[in-house]
Amino acid sequence: MWDTPYGALSMPGFDPHLVLAAAAVTLLASVVKGAVGFAMPMIMISGLASFLPAHTALAALILPTLVTNLIQSLRDGLPAALESVRDFRVLILTTCIMIALSAQLVPSIPQALLLAALGLPVVAFAASQLAGWQARFDARHRTRAELAAGLVGGFYGGLSGIWGPPLVALLVSLDVPRRQNMRIQGVVYLIGAAVLFAAHLGSGVLNRTTLPLSALLVLPALAGLWLGLRLQDRLDQQRFRRWTLVVLMLTGLNLVRRAAFS
Repeated sequence: MWDTPYGALSMPGFDPHLVLAAAAVTLLASVVKGAVGFAMPMIMISGLASFLPAHTALAALILPTLVTNLIQSLRDGLPAALESVRDFRVLILTTCIMIALSAQLVPSIPQALLLAALGLPVVAFAASQLAGWQARFDARHRTRAELAAGLVGGFYGGLSGIWGPPLVALLVSLDVPRRQNMRIQGVVYLIGAAVLFAAHLGSGVLNRTTLPLSALLVLPALAGLWLGLRLQDRLDQQRFRRWTLVVLMLTGLNLVRRAAFS
């Protein structure tokens, strides 16, 4: 069942077990996003790719991340979001160009190589965070830092739907306050997700087979985001974050294992 091809996910004819499993992963990922503000695409891609083909897993996360990032980016209002776009226009433009370019590579990448490309960045991010190491850019050269973050993040974003770690490193380097940090992340993720959506319509990863699944997962994503926001002030943030990183590490290692033995 876990290696079901695209056809088993077509409309009509969804395998209900796969749909329920995908909805559960999406719900968990969006709860984490609402509670601590990060890791939704990482949890989704590492979780979904554990039982779906890698291309299908990538397609499935696109609409849920697009919708939840729209909500996150507009929490402080449209003027604040537009200000963030102006302030980080170099980063956003570079990220979007790289997403659009690297997304076109996905259909031609062998399944094993794509699984490794999905799993290794997740493992690297989780391990570095658990070890207490935070990558930083040279904030004295902000334009160069934005270009570097956009090039690296956008390249992996088109392949995996994950372009957050370089952005987080940049914002930490610039000492951006937490609330503004969260808004900027939401804006960059939103614009990047919109480009990812368009790019994978062009690449064929998003199609009449995979698009309905992605649309269906918007509902558990919204429910999880609402629940996570409600839980935000009631959780031990550090402990919850640490266990989230442990789960990410394990799921990322599982993807690497599948890549090695597929």
